Amino acid sequence: MSELWAHTLTWADVDPARCPFKQDDDAAKELTTLVAPLLPCAEVVQDDRWRSLDLVTSFLLGRYGRCTCGWNRSVGEGDIDGGVVQAWCCASHSVTTKEATAPLVAALLEWRGWLEDLAERFSVLAPSAQPGGQAVDPWHWTRLVTVVADRTQAESGWYGHCMQVLSWFLVYNGIDEERAQQIAETAVGGRFDSWIAPAVTVVDEASSRFSRTIGQMR
Repeated sequence: MSELWAHTLTWADVDPARCPFKQDDDAAKELTTLVAPLLPCAEVVQDDRWRSLDLVTSFLLGRYGRCTCGWNRSVGEGDIDGGVVQAWCCASHSVTTKEATAPLVAALLEWRGWLEDLAERFSVLAPSAQPGGQAVDPWHWTRLVTVVADRTQAESGWYGHCMQVLSWFLVYNGIDEERAQQIAETAVGGRFDSWIAPAVTVVDEASSRFSRTIGQMR
Protein backbone atom coordinates (compact mmCIF):
# COMPACT_ATOMS: atom_id res chain seq x y z
CA MET A 1 0.00 0.00 0.00
CA SER A 2 1.62 3.25 -1.12
CA GLU A 3 0.12 5.19 1.79
CA LEU A 4 2.35 3.16 4.11
CA TRP A 5 5.56 3.83 2.19
CA ALA A 6 7.91 6.31 3.83
CA HIS A 7 9.34 7.12 0.39
CA THR A 8 6.05 8.75 -0.63
CA LEU A 9 5.66 10.99 2.43
CA THR A 10 5.22 14.66 1.62
CA TRP A 11 5.89 17.65 3.86
CA ALA A 12 2.14 18.03 4.29
CA ASP A 13 2.12 14.47 5.67
CA VAL A 14 4.98 14.89 8.14
CA ASP A 15 4.91 18.56 9.16
CA PRO A 16 4.81 18.37 12.98
CA ALA A 17 2.57 21.43 13.08
CA ARG A 18 -0.08 19.46 11.19
CA CYS A 19 0.47 16.18 12.99
CA PRO A 20 0.39 16.76 16.77
CA PHE A 21 2.04 13.93 18.64
CA LYS A 22 2.87 13.72 22.34
CA GLN A 23 4.03 10.70 24.30
CA ASP A 24 4.41 10.51 28.06
CA ASP A 25 5.35 7.33 29.93
CA ASP A 26 1.75 6.17 30.26
CA ALA A 27 1.04 6.72 26.57
CA ALA A 28 4.21 4.84 25.63
CA LYS A 29 3.20 1.86 27.77
CA GLU A 30 -0.28 1.88 26.23
CA LEU A 31 1.22 1.98 22.74
CA THR A 32 3.45 -0.99 23.54
CA THR A 33 0.45 -2.97 24.77
CA LEU A 34 -1.61 -2.16 21.68
CA VAL A 35 1.17 -2.87 19.19
CA ALA A 36 2.36 -6.20 20.66
CA PRO A 37 -0.51 -8.29 19.19
CA LEU A 38 0.14 -6.81 15.74
CA LEU A 39 3.79 -7.83 15.56
CA PRO A 40 4.58 -10.75 13.25
CA CYS A 41 6.25 -13.91 14.39
CA ALA A 42 9.73 -14.68 13.11
CA GLU A 43 8.36 -17.18 10.58
CA VAL A 44 6.12 -14.57 8.97
CA VAL A 45 9.06 -12.17 8.73
CA GLN A 46 11.08 -14.78 6.88
CA ASP A 47 8.22 -15.42 4.44
CA ASP A 48 7.35 -11.78 3.75
CA ARG A 49 9.88 -9.42 5.26
CA TRP A 50 8.82 -6.36 3.31
CA ARG A 51 5.14 -6.44 4.31
CA SER A 52 5.40 -8.13 7.69
CA LEU A 53 5.11 -4.85 9.60
CA ASP A 54 2.24 -3.38 7.59
CA LEU A 55 -0.23 -4.04 10.41
CA VAL A 56 1.91 -2.08 12.85
CA THR A 57 2.35 0.82 10.43
CA SER A 58 -1.36 0.85 9.57
CA PHE A 59 -2.20 1.00 13.27
CA LEU A 60 0.16 3.92 13.86
CA LEU A 61 -1.21 5.72 10.79
CA GLY A 62 -4.77 5.36 12.06
CA ARG A 63 -3.86 6.46 15.58
CA TYR A 64 -1.47 9.34 14.92
CA GLY A 65 -1.53 10.12 11.20
CA ARG A 66 0.56 9.35 8.13
CA CYS A 67 3.53 11.19 9.63
CA THR A 68 4.33 7.98 11.55
CA CYS A 69 4.95 5.89 8.43
CA GLY A 70 8.72 6.40 8.69
CA TRP A 71 8.95 4.86 12.17
CA ASN A 72 11.06 1.94 10.88
CA ARG A 73 13.08 3.87 8.32
CA SER A 74 16.33 2.73 9.83
CA VAL A 75 19.92 3.57 9.02
CA GLY A 76 21.41 1.40 6.26
CA GLU A 77 19.83 -1.69 4.75
CA GLY A 78 16.78 -1.98 6.97
CA ASP A 79 13.12 -2.40 6.14
CA ILE A 80 13.32 0.93 4.31
CA ASP A 81 16.72 1.91 2.99
CA GLY A 82 18.53 5.07 3.90
CA GLY A 83 16.76 6.34 6.99
CA VAL A 84 17.77 7.91 10.29
CA VAL A 85 16.24 5.56 12.89
CA GLN A 86 18.68 3.58 15.01
CA ALA A 87 16.30 2.12 17.59
CA TRP A 88 15.01 -0.31 14.94
CA CYS A 89 17.14 -2.36 12.58
CA CYS A 90 14.82 -4.41 10.37
CA ALA A 91 12.07 -6.96 10.76
CA SER A 92 14.41 -9.91 10.28
CA HIS A 93 16.69 -8.74 13.12
CA SER A 94 14.46 -6.64 15.38
CA VAL A 95 11.44 -8.94 15.57
CA THR A 96 11.95 -11.61 18.23
CA THR A 97 9.28 -12.22 20.86
CA LYS A 98 6.32 -9.87 21.08
CA GLU A 99 7.37 -8.83 24.57
CA ALA A 100 10.92 -7.96 23.46
CA THR A 101 9.93 -6.34 20.19
CA ALA A 102 7.04 -4.07 21.11
CA PRO A 103 9.13 -1.56 23.08
CA LEU A 104 11.29 -1.06 19.99
CA VAL A 105 8.37 0.74 18.40
CA ALA A 106 9.84 3.58 20.47
CA ALA A 107 11.68 4.05 17.19
CA LEU A 108 8.54 6.03 16.41
CA LEU A 109 9.72 8.65 18.89
CA GLU A 110 13.11 8.80 17.22
CA TRP A 111 11.48 9.36 13.83
CA ARG A 112 9.24 12.04 15.33
CA GLY A 113 12.27 13.75 16.83
CA TRP A 114 13.87 13.87 13.38
CA LEU A 115 10.80 15.52 11.88
CA GLU A 116 10.73 18.11 14.65
CA ASP A 117 14.44 18.76 14.13
CA LEU A 118 13.85 19.30 10.41
CA ALA A 119 10.97 21.69 11.09
CA GLU A 120 13.25 23.75 13.35
CA ARG A 121 16.00 23.79 10.73
CA PHE A 122 13.58 24.78 7.98
CA SER A 123 12.36 27.67 10.13
CA VAL A 124 15.91 28.90 10.74
CA LEU A 125 16.92 28.53 7.09
CA ALA A 126 13.73 29.99 5.60
CA PRO A 127 14.07 33.24 3.64
CA SER A 128 13.08 36.46 5.36
CA ALA A 129 9.37 37.23 5.26
CA GLN A 130 10.16 40.94 4.95
CA PRO A 131 9.84 42.74 1.60
CA GLY A 132 12.94 42.07 -0.44
CA GLY A 133 13.71 38.87 1.48
CA GLN A 134 16.07 36.53 -0.33
CA ALA A 135 14.95 33.36 -2.11
CA VAL A 136 16.10 29.95 -0.88
CA ASP A 137 19.89 30.14 -0.65
CA PRO A 138 22.02 27.32 -2.13
CA TRP A 139 24.01 27.41 1.12
CA HIS A 140 20.88 26.29 2.95
CA TRP A 141 20.60 23.37 0.55
CA THR A 142 24.22 22.45 1.30
CA ARG A 143 23.58 22.54 5.04
CA LEU A 144 20.63 20.16 4.70
CA VAL A 145 22.57 17.71 2.53
CA THR A 146 25.29 17.62 5.18
CA VAL A 147 22.78 17.07 8.00
CA VAL A 148 21.02 14.21 6.20
CA ALA A 149 24.32 12.56 5.25
CA ASP A 150 25.34 12.69 8.90
CA ARG A 151 22.07 11.36 10.34
CA THR A 152 21.78 8.55 7.79
CA GLN A 153 25.52 7.89 8.15
CA ALA A 154 25.56 8.05 4.33
CA GLU A 155 24.73 4.35 4.25
CA SER A 156 22.65 2.35 1.80
CA GLY A 157 20.17 4.46 -0.15
CA TRP A 158 20.69 7.57 2.00
CA TYR A 159 20.40 9.86 -1.02
CA GLY A 160 16.73 8.92 -1.46
CA HIS A 161 15.83 10.43 1.89
CA CYS A 162 18.18 13.31 1.17
CA MET A 163 16.22 14.25 -1.95
CA GLN A 164 13.00 13.87 0.01
CA VAL A 165 14.20 16.23 2.76
CA LEU A 166 15.36 18.78 0.18
CA SER A 167 11.99 18.70 -1.56
CA TRP A 168 10.28 19.08 1.84
CA PHE A 169 12.32 22.21 2.44
CA LEU A 170 11.24 23.66 -0.89
CA VAL A 171 7.59 22.92 -0.13
CA TYR A 172 8.05 24.56 3.27
CA ASN A 173 9.16 27.64 1.33
CA GLY A 174 6.07 27.72 -0.85
CA ILE A 175 7.05 25.65 -3.89
CA ASP A 176 4.43 23.12 -4.92
CA GLU A 177 5.12 19.44 -4.31
CA GLU A 178 5.61 18.34 -7.92
CA ARG A 179 8.01 21.16 -8.73
CA ALA A 180 9.92 20.62 -5.48
CA GLN A 181 10.49 16.95 -6.29
CA GLN A 182 11.58 17.86 -9.82
CA ILE A 183 14.09 20.42 -8.53
CA ALA A 184 15.55 17.96 -6.01
CA GLU A 185 15.83 15.21 -8.63
CA THR A 186 17.45 17.53 -11.16
CA ALA A 187 20.00 18.80 -8.66
CA VAL A 188 20.86 15.55 -6.88
CA GLY A 189 19.78 12.57 -8.99
CA GLY A 190 22.74 10.27 -9.73
CA ARG A 191 25.31 12.45 -7.95
CA PHE A 192 25.35 10.78 -4.54
CA ASP A 193 26.14 7.12 -3.85
CA SER A 194 25.37 4.58 -1.12
CA TRP A 195 28.01 4.08 1.57
CA ILE A 196 29.85 7.25 0.56
CA ALA A 197 29.53 10.64 2.25
CA PRO A 198 29.50 13.24 -0.53
CA ALA A 199 32.63 15.27 -1.09
CA VAL A 200 32.36 19.02 -0.62
CA THR A 201 32.85 19.55 -4.35
CA VAL A 202 29.98 17.17 -5.17
CA VAL A 203 27.64 18.90 -2.72
CA ASP A 204 28.65 22.30 -4.11
CA GLU A 205 27.91 21.10 -7.64
CA ALA A 206 24.48 19.84 -6.61
CA SER A 207 23.79 23.12 -4.81
CA SER A 208 24.80 25.10 -7.90
CA ARG A 209 22.47 23.00 -10.05
CA PHE A 210 19.74 23.62 -7.52
CA SER A 211 20.30 27.38 -7.71
CA ARG A 212 20.23 27.36 -11.52
CA THR A 213 17.07 25.25 -11.59
CA ILE A 214 15.32 27.56 -9.15
CA GLY A 215 16.27 30.52 -11.35
CA GLN A 216 14.96 28.85 -14.50
CA MET A 217 11.64 27.97 -12.87
CA ARG A 218 10.83 31.45 -11.65
